Amino acid sequence: MTYLRKFLLVIWVLIAGFISAHVFAEGIKLRQIQLEPIESNWFLNASYQIDLPTELGDAVRKGVNFHFLVELEVTRGRWYWFEERPIQAMKHIRLSYQPLTQQYRINGGGLTISTATLEEALLQLGSIGGWQVAELAALDNNKTYQGAIRMRLDLSHLPKPFQINALNAREWNLSSDKHVFSFTPHYKVPLSK
Repeated sequence: MTYLRKFLLVIWVLIAGFISAHVFAEGIKLRQIQLEPIESNWFLNASYQIDLPTELGDAVRKGVNFHFLVELEVTRGRWYWFEERPIQAMKHIRLSYQPLTQQYRINGGGLTISTATLEEALLQLGSIGGWQVAELAALDNNKTYQGAIRMRLDLSHLPKPFQINALNAREWNLSSDKHVFSFTPHYKVPLSK
C-alpha cells in the first residue's frame, strides 16, 4: 500500500469518527438527579445536557415553539399485588424564540426566563430545580423505591406539518433515555405547628 493510500485511509477514518461523534452527541442526556425532602414535600432537582440537531435549532430560530416534557414515576414493588405508584409527575417546559427582541424564552411552572443565545436557553431548559413532585407522606420511611425519569420533545404540541415530518425524521424524535434509580427515603417528620 502506498503512502498516499495510507494517508487517505487515515483521513477517511478521522472524518468518519468525527461525523459519528457529532451525530451521537446530539440529544438529551441526564447529568445529575436528586430527590430530596424539604419541609413537608418531595422536591426534584435534575440537570440535563441538551444538544439540538441543526434542523431543530433552525426551526426554533424560525419561530417554531418546542414543548418539552419531563416525566417522573416512583414505584415500589409488592409481592401480593401490582406495584404501588406513589409519585407520577409531569412538567411541561416551552422553548420559543422572540424575533422582535431576538431572545429565546423558556416557560415552565409559572417561571419565564429570557436568554440571548440558543446555547444559554438549552442550558436553562436542562436545569430543573425545586420541582415539587409530591407530599412527604407519599413515600414511606425506610422502604426501597424505584424511580424513573425521562425528558423528551413533546411532538403532539408541534404544528401539524412538523408532526408529519417528525414521523419520518430521526432528528425530531428527541428524547433522553429513561434513567432508572433506586433509593430509600430517610427523613424526619416535621413537627406540626
